[in-house]
Amino acid sequence: MSCFEPAGIAKPAAGPAAHDVNPFAAMQPRAPAPTPADLRNGGRVKRDGVAPRGVYLPNDNVLTPQMRSPEYVQISTAAAMTLGIMPGRMHRCECTRCLNLLLTYPEGCRANCAYCGLARHREAERDYADRNFIRVDWPAVPMEQILDIVARDPANSPFHRMCISMITHPRSDEDTVSVLRAWTRRIDPAAIPVSILSNPTTMAREDVVRLKDLGADIFTVALDAATPEIFDRTRGKGVQSPHKWSRYWEVLMHARDVFGPRKFGAHIIIGMGETEREALELVQKLVDLGGHSHMFCFFPEKGSLMDHLPATPRDQWRRVQLARYLIDYAGVRVEQMRFGDDGRVLDYGLPRAELDAVIDAGIAFRTSGCPGKFRDDVSACDRPYGDSPPSNIASYPFQPGRSDLRRVRRQLRIPVVREDA
Repeated sequence: MSCFEPAGIAKPAAGPAAHDVNPFAAMQPRAPAPTPADLRNGGRVKRDGVAPRGVYLPNDNVLTPQMRSPEYVQISTAAAMTLGIMPGRMHRCECTRCLNLLLTYPEGCRANCAYCGLARHREAERDYADRNFIRVDWPAVPMEQILDIVARDPANSPFHRMCISMITHPRSDEDTVSVLRAWTRRIDPAAIPVSILSNPTTMAREDVVRLKDLGADIFTVALDAATPEIFDRTRGKGVQSPHKWSRYWEVLMHARDVFGPRKFGAHIIIGMGETEREALELVQKLVDLGGHSHMFCFFPEKGSLMDHLPATPRDQWRRVQLARYLIDYAGVRVEQMRFGDDGRVLDYGLPRAELDAVIDAGIAFRTSGCPGKFRDDVSACDRPYGDSPPSNIASYPFQPGRSDLRRVRRQLRIPVVREDA
């Protein structure tokens, strides 16, 4: 089997022919439908009462067991393959260098983010442990089994980093602490550093402090939306979800104070209706605060409230991807760049020869996230094909080759540099 082109995952919808960006007016989510009372809060799973036994593979034609963190966590298909829990191979790369541990409960995530396959509105359609997330299934695995595998030889592990991903659930804060303690009791964070993908809606400053004291290395906040308006309509009141832009920024500022420079950051999804200028001004704001940005290309996740909408056009994505790299790692400021009246990047603020060198290095087009062991601008969290199919790669989980970079240049509408004979 393979994890890079899972069966049943929706292909990107075709965008309007007149647009090479996803404009705000076109990216309106559907309204969530009501869930029958007996299916809310994991009603079906709790009614059936099936006890978990070892690894659970989603959609395995059995009743979904009652699995709860901290005893159980979910991991991506790529991570399961890397651990040897699932068979398979990855297109053009090793599986993944980041072990992402997603908290799990029969009740699932109580938020309703419009672009997310884990959202609450799916309760009637699919049990939480069976829902797709960033294009793939997430097997549920006993935490002790994961620890047994990784603890055999942490220094030579294929994982450069572990990340605990919180969800919106009453137990999420305490169970994140339990998972982190279990990890650091057996695995030295110096061998495999730990990141936290937080849930600010349920957190206070003391929670941020406690995670730092227990050995977490980096703390991130998934803003996802680049503006307050997009946040509200995709993560807040617009979709009957509890998140608030102001609360996310409050916890991000706690992370800045507690974790310090370059040890905190925010996720940003490109293509949900923001302009390129708005996204890059947010990137610059994070840099000025001492943080970093992790960028994702919008993909219409099957089952989400935005699965009918177009994926981010590649030219829009490449422009923002390149400009973000220049701001985060090349010392270029957004004020040096030039934008059109529609917010589109027209000039990157670098001489052509310097820009060509950055493009040809290829790193700007790799998956962005928390750093691994190689260098700060090469992410451990490579999320193979999490925001695109391999037939039309958005974030490269490997170092792009010459043919890849020729394609990138065409997408950027920057002429391909002639290679010497």
